Amino acid sequence: MRWEPSRLANGSPVIFQVAPPVHLKSLSGKWLDHEVYFAFDPHIKKWYGIAGVSLETKEGGYPVELTGITSRGTQVSFERRIAVGRANYPSIAVTVPKQFTEPSAEQLQKIAEDKTLKQDVFNRVNPLREWSGKFAAPANARTSDVFGTQRTFNGQVQSTHQGLDYAVPEGTPVAALNSGTVLIARPMFFEGNCVVLDHGQGLLTIYMHLSEFKVKEGEHVARSEVVGLSGGTGRATGPHLHVAVRWEGIYLDPAILLKLALP
Repeated sequence: MRWEPSRLANGSPVIFQVAPPVHLKSLSGKWLDHEVYFAFDPHIKKWYGIAGVSLETKEGGYPVELTGITSRGTQVSFERRIAVGRANYPSIAVTVPKQFTEPSAEQLQKIAEDKTLKQDVFNRVNPLREWSGKFAAPANARTSDVFGTQRTFNGQVQSTHQGLDYAVPEGTPVAALNSGTVLIARPMFFEGNCVVLDHGQGLLTIYMHLSEFKVKEGEHVARSEVVGLSGGTGRATGPHLHVAVRWEGIYLDPAILLKLALP
């Protein structure tokens, strides 16, 4: 069993690679109280599964528990403890329109509706792998803010930046990080015009503040296919692209995902 990155910290995605000593019909895993879904790659005869470490995970050693079923129906198991370190994240102050820190009653209703939608969509887990190969950057641009930044809005509202910001002007094509199915393509209060893609194995990518949609809910998209155009809708200080990665209820650092060597 191998994993990448080899050194894990809170907020990091991880790819597990398993080469069992016997032929398996299926392989499943548990990591930090989450299910890990594996897919078999017949070309190199190894199993791959995506997982992650939440920002709240404390430094320490945590076991990965694997369970496989052989071609004869026998159950086999394996456990490996993996060290998780602690990452250092920056803090900044941000000024946004007052409505995003003191929303009206009508806006609070919209926020509640968005929350219900996200809870419904985010709680769905597709165990099948839709992603294939390396994840690609959504735009050819520099990043203007990193994952994990502690933000204070208008001196009072505190939150954690749960994605990666790209400094792009309005109207820049935004590409899918990998192949997947469109779960959401609609305007939301904080996110602005938002697209959510399901890549399978519990992994979602989220594209926020768009000025225009190029996909519809239910469509399948390929890696690097344009899903929308960048903008400054929602809670944004100006035009840019915010991309988030979510795995089974936790947000992960997109910058690390983009560096992983995947089959």
